[in-house]
Amino acid sequence: MKKHSARVAPLSACNSPVLTLTKVEGEERPRDSPGPAEAQAPAGAEAGGRTSPHCWRCSGAQLRKVFWGVAVVLCVCSSWAGATQLAKLTFRKFDAPFTLTWFATNWNFLFFPLYYVGHVCKSEEKQSVRQRYRECCRFFGDNGLTLKVFFTKAAPFGVLWTLTNYLYLHAIKKVNTTDVSVLFCCNKAFVFLLSWIVLRDRFMGVRIVAAILAIAGIVMMTYADGFHSHSVIGIALVVGSASMSALYKVLFKLLLGSAKFGEAALFLSILGVFNILFITCIPVILYFTKVEYWSSFDDIPWGNLCGFSVLLLTFNIVLNFGIAVTYPTLMSVGIVLSVPVNAVVDHYTSKIVFNGVRVIAIIIIGLGFLLLLLPEEWDVWLIKLLTRLKVRKKEETAEGGADLGSGPQSKNRRARPSFAR
Repeated sequence: MKKHSARVAPLSACNSPVLTLTKVEGEERPRDSPGPAEAQAPAGAEAGGRTSPHCWRCSGAQLRKVFWGVAVVLCVCSSWAGATQLAKLTFRKFDAPFTLTWFATNWNFLFFPLYYVGHVCKSEEKQSVRQRYRECCRFFGDNGLTLKVFFTKAAPFGVLWTLTNYLYLHAIKKVNTTDVSVLFCCNKAFVFLLSWIVLRDRFMGVRIVAAILAIAGIVMMTYADGFHSHSVIGIALVVGSASMSALYKVLFKLLLGSAKFGEAALFLSILGVFNILFITCIPVILYFTKVEYWSSFDDIPWGNLCGFSVLLLTFNIVLNFGIAVTYPTLMSVGIVLSVPVNAVVDHYTSKIVFNGVRVIAIIIIGLGFLLLLLPEEWDVWLIKLLTRLKVRKKEETAEGGADLGSGPQSKNRRARPSFAR
């Protein structure tokens, strides 16, 4: 198997919704597109107007990536929206958001086993589980995964992961899923602000505008329900969840950098192990203190809990490893599309009122999210595109003038009788 150099970049598009807090980016892959200007260059044309087979092959590869991108978008959108709606439905019978968070996070343990199955199926050079594990452990340093590394480089992210998901799920109890899903999209703006301050990332004016739009959308969303305490608490919980997610991503980039596919799978599995070993005591305490209490284990809707966990595991797998088959930006679009899906479901299943303020807030936050998806070179691409269009327009104007100038002469030539015998 060819070694993957694709790496997990926690500061990218995905802003991970519910449970996904990392993002996959392929370093060995070309950029998402050559840019608007380069994309219009007829580079594949041969002499005589024929198209090179190489051009057709490139187009076919790009079409396959777009096709897979559509499939990934639909999967991301359906899994996240489905998990959010199923969580809302679960709380009607099982009012225990932290226990649900703990139960779903335990499924992270399956990441590395599933990755290893894929490695065995696709790899030409088979490696044992121990060999693959040791190779992926190099991500943590020369000594691998030691006890010190576990508590200093994995445990803090396990805590942030749990806080992010608990706050998100607890917010679903307070406000409708449409507001929760759209407000969580603000975490991408928080990631930009933190990375600009902490990591000294490049300043981009368009992203500052996107961050301002996100903050304005949060204020308008709070105003949409009239600043009632119930909705204000719910919105504060979602914003806290988005902030924890952003902090997770920035700290991951600061402390760990980036990871290959196998290293990312191992890291997420380690978070599951941390959750089992050190977070299990909290649901037990909440149960005996009757903060999250259920009368009998038979009353627990196990189908809902397992369905929720499967949807989130699917969402995490697709969002983290979908870069292998498509563009990262397309995967992020799936997050935005889940907002209207939740809105449609809420419209028919709850008493949500889509007043003007709420609709404008949703549009503003969505617009800010899309602005944050723009690549760093977007202004260069735009300038090249406008320059190319201007040059093409001048050429067409010049050709049109030449045709008009030569038109009467050609007509006179055709009108003259020929005396040649």
